[in-house]
Amino acid sequence: MMRTPDGHSRLELSRFLAPSVVADHRTAPVDALGYLRVMFAVDDLDETLERLTKHGTKLVDEVVQYQDMYRLCYIRGPEGLLIGLAQALG
Repeated sequence: MMRTPDGHSRLELSRFLAPSVVADHRTAPVDALGYLRVMFAVDDLDETLERLTKHGTKLVDEVVQYQDMYRLCYIRGPEGLLIGLAQALG
C-alpha cells in the first residue's frame, strides 16, 4: 500500500497467486481491452524517467506530447506492470 504525498489517498498494488494466469499481461499493448494500468502525474518527466530507469524500469515505445497540454509515456515497472507518467505543460 502506497500513500500519496498529500496523505489523502492510497494506492494498493497486488498480485494473485491463484488461479493460474490465463494470459501474460506483460506483453499486451497499452490499449488492450480490459488491460489494467495506473498513471501518475509527475513534475519533470525526463528526470523521473532517468531516476526510474536506474531501478530497472523500461520505457514502452516513446515519450509523446499531447497538444500543448501533456507529455506522456508508459513504462514497465515491477512484475511487468504498465505505469503511465504524465507531465502537465505550461
